[in-house]
Amino acid sequence: MSETTNALGAFLRARRELVTPQQAGIPDGGVRRVPGLRREEVAMLAGISADYYLRLERGRNRNPSLPVLESIARVLHLDEDHFAHLLTLVSEVSRRHKRRPRKETPPAGALKLLNSLLQPALIEDRYFDVLASNDLARALSPSFTPGANQLRALFLDPAEQALHPEWENVTECFVANLRQAVGNDIDDPRFIELTGELSLASPRFRQLWARHEVRSQRGTPIRINHPQVGELTLNRERLAINGTTSLMLVIYHPDAQSADADKLALLASAGLPPSARRTTAPTFT
Repeated sequence: MSETTNALGAFLRARRELVTPQQAGIPDGGVRRVPGLRREEVAMLAGISADYYLRLERGRNRNPSLPVLESIARVLHLDEDHFAHLLTLVSEVSRRHKRRPRKETPPAGALKLLNSLLQPALIEDRYFDVLASNDLARALSPSFTPGANQLRALFLDPAEQALHPEWENVTECFVANLRQAVGNDIDDPRFIELTGELSLASPRFRQLWARHEVRSQRGTPIRINHPQVGELTLNRERLAINGTTSLMLVIYHPDAQSADADKLALLASAGLPPSARRTTAPTFT
């Protein structure tokens, strides 16, 4: 049974393999054939039968009770983000009857706000497709060009990778957020296309995807090694547009009166052509 048809089992198995016996308080009995905990060990520590837990992992029981899920989450050391994701995987709402999100278009008000910002800014969807960006964002990275996908650039474009001194941490964060954003809608065609391409082309993506890490992106500093102005650290903020999480306004801003602010100002004055001094959005067909 594939991850698409048994998302709950794939998640439980991946997270189980990341918990060591020592973390679970189980004496090390020597050589183990599988990484992490065994199924029967998870069941014992969670206070459920081994057969019941086996049915969960194999997709034969899709609706465990909340106390059971809380017990399993405790054993697997799931944090708040991972537990929230676990709950989406056992929802009684069939994915076949969920309304597909339509292709998003940034509202006019959000585009006006984007165009008024003096910091690098862009609008992205839940797949990290760039829907709109301002001049300074595109000067900061070509991956912020409307129509580009930031995940594809991070994993497949050496020039984009060179921009990130902490590339491994950045990729881990982006993949974990993709898991969180998509939830249990794993048969979404756009999602399947993107993860399939990256899984085939990038060993790093394949490794991270198999871990089933889940994390919501919060404001965080990010280091960039820019070919024109050198290394600078910018604060990355993601703001929901119209109260949803399907469209996000992303702003990169430096600390006030810092060397990073000076470098960003230098980049902004590096001679952008007048014809490019406007916010652009891609035309999708």
